Amino acid sequence: MPTQPIQDYLKAIYELCEEEGRVTTTALARRMDVSAPSATSMIKRLAELGLVRHEPYQGVALEPGGEQLALEMIRHHRLVEQFLAQVLGVPWDEVHDEAERWEHVLSEDVEDRIDEVLGFPTSDPHGSPIPARDGSIVRPESVPLAELEPGQSAVVAEVSDRDAAVLRYLGRVGLVPRAEVSVLEAEPFDGPLTLDVAGRRQVLDRELARELLVTEVRAA
Repeated sequence: MPTQPIQDYLKAIYELCEEEGRVTTTALARRMDVSAPSATSMIKRLAELGLVRHEPYQGVALEPGGEQLALEMIRHHRLVEQFLAQVLGVPWDEVHDEAERWEHVLSEDVEDRIDEVLGFPTSDPHGSPIPARDGSIVRPESVPLAELEPGQSAVVAEVSDRDAAVLRYLGRVGLVPRAEVSVLEAEPFDGPLTLDVAGRRQVLDRELARELLVTEVRAA
């Protein structure tokens, strides 16, 4: 079995690729909260193990074996998050850190039992898709909330789980998965959005609006 640092790096590379399309050493070091030389050293090790490929100035990409391991960790993480929220009632802003610990020690048998108890969920409390047992993952078409224009409505599909304070705020204003949201106003020069969330006006920073993915975009 790969070590926990290897698992963490592979998961981070997968997530950064999903978010940004290209994984640089600088971005990876920032995500892992390590120095650039430390990240470079681990990248070389992962490449030697055949888990990633790295071309200077082109970034880091997962090889099939590395992607399979990353998806396994992501499946563990998101299943645990859903278990903590659905069965134990842990608030959605607290499940991430706990799942970070569980994901490395979860056996395949317990993973399958959790999946069955939960009713084979397809997403976690934050709306992120849970990879299937075979590593396949279905991500619905979505766009950042920040891209909507005034007069458009949508359904919140997914929210990043990395910042607990942000999750607490979004939960308080009702911007959670499956919530209906309409854009009422959009200030120019990347200014904030004024939204209708369940009949309540909310002003949301444009940068934060980029962290929310929405589906079913339509005219209000």
